[in-house]
This record gives sequence, structure tokens and C-alpha cells, in this order.
Amino acid sequence: MLIDTHCHLTAPALASQVEAVLARAQAAGVTRLITVAQSPADARAALALMDSRPQVHLAAGIHPHLAAQVTREDLDALSALHHGRWPDSRPPGRLVAVGETGLDFHYQFATPQQQEAVFRFQLDLAGALGRAVVIHARQSEQRVCDILSDYPALRGRVVFHCFSGGPELAQRVLEMGFFLSFTGVVTFKNADDIRGAARMAPADRILVETDAPYLAPEPVRKLRPCEPAFVRHTAGFLAQLRGVSLETLAAATSANARRLFGLPEE
Repeated sequence: MLIDTHCHLTAPALASQVEAVLARAQAAGVTRLITVAQSPADARAALALMDSRPQVHLAAGIHPHLAAQVTREDLDALSALHHGRWPDSRPPGRLVAVGETGLDFHYQFATPQQQEAVFRFQLDLAGALGRAVVIHARQSEQRVCDILSDYPALRGRVVFHCFSGGPELAQRVLEMGFFLSFTGVVTFKNADDIRGAARMAPADRILVETDAPYLAPEPVRKLRPCEPAFVRHTAGFLAQLRGVSLETLAAATSANARRLFGLPEE
């Protein structure tokens, strides 16, 4: 059994066929999914989508791409959701993380200062609630780690989603007590550094994800959209890379996901 710890079921390419997407995931052995909302509005859409779908859990945050547009009302709405004050909020067990949040210095749709302010707001929120944090870090990993060092209470509750660094960065993240989550990118031909990180990471600190509808793994890289069922390919690749069976890799990553996000046993 596998858990796709990061997908975007509200993306139009998936939301338009969500029942079929979830059926294919189940057939592939993906028994739980975490859909990640990138804004309060996206979180509302995700909550509606989660109705009658107990295998779907939610991470809700404000993506760094949106930091320049964030209003006080947006921050208040995100806080209200995580505190269970939305009229349509689901039981606390279905909302499992803050994020994705972090810094993106590749696109820079917002200034570093704007991104950091929104990032720190979400880290404060997670710290106050004892909730996991899903990190987005692109060309900003060292700065993200520097900021996270100001939040020692988050040790053991942070995952670097779509980890795209090498062993040196992985070592810093692991020493801080955090998790590494691998997407289909680890299967790409030019991903030697990421594979190096995936080999050296302890079995109790790795997760698997799709980031669907993006980043489909080999051998289905050309298929669009990527969907949660494809996490099986990433897990199989990682198992071979680490010299273990798929069953062993699946058991470890699922146990890690349950521990980090507080997911129920199957």
C-alpha cells in the first residue's frame, strides 16, 4: 500500500475526472492521498472535493508564488481553517499540514521579503497547532533551512516536498530532523544528484509523492496529466535504487507518512 503525500486534486486536469483518478489510484495500491491547497480559495475547493472520499486528506497553505497578492483576509482565512473555525471545516484529522509554503527564488513572482513574511506566518501557525509543514523550496533551499532553524519546535514535523537537491543538502535537512519527499523527478536521466540523496537518506525519513498533475515519472513521463496512481512508478524506482523490495519501500514510506501527518492506520 502506498500514500501519495503531495498531489493537487483541485487542478482542473484532475478535478474534472476525480472519481476515475481516485479509482486508478486505488487499483495501483495508493490507499491514501494528501491534496495540497495553495490558497484559502483552493482549500475551499479541496474541502468540497473531499466529501465522501475518506482516503483524501488536506494540506492547506499559501504558495510562495502568491505572496505578493496575499491580503490580511487571506492570512486570517488560512488561520481560521487550521483552527477549525470555517463553517464547512472537516474533522481535524482530515486537515494534516500547513503548506505548501516556503520560498521560490527561481520565478520570483514575489520579492524575497514578501515570500519570507508569508512563510514565517505559516511556520508560526504550524508551531502553534503542532501541525506538519510542507515545504516548497526552489533555488532557495539554504535560506529556507536558515529560516527553519528559527523554529526548533518544528523538528520532526517538516517535509521538503519534491526534494531536488543532492546529498549535501539532504544531509543538512536530515540533521535538522526533517523528511525528504521524492517525486518522479528522481527517475529522470539528469537527476544524479537527487538519486544520490535518495540513496543515502535513512529509510525512516523518506516519502513518495507525485505532485500531480505535474512531474510524471518514467516510464510514463509523456502522459498528461500525471496522477496519483503514478506514484507506484516512483516508489518502484526508489526501491530498486536502494536495493529493497517495493513492498519494503512502500511499508517504510507509508509508515513515515502516517507518523509525520498523523494519518490513521489502514
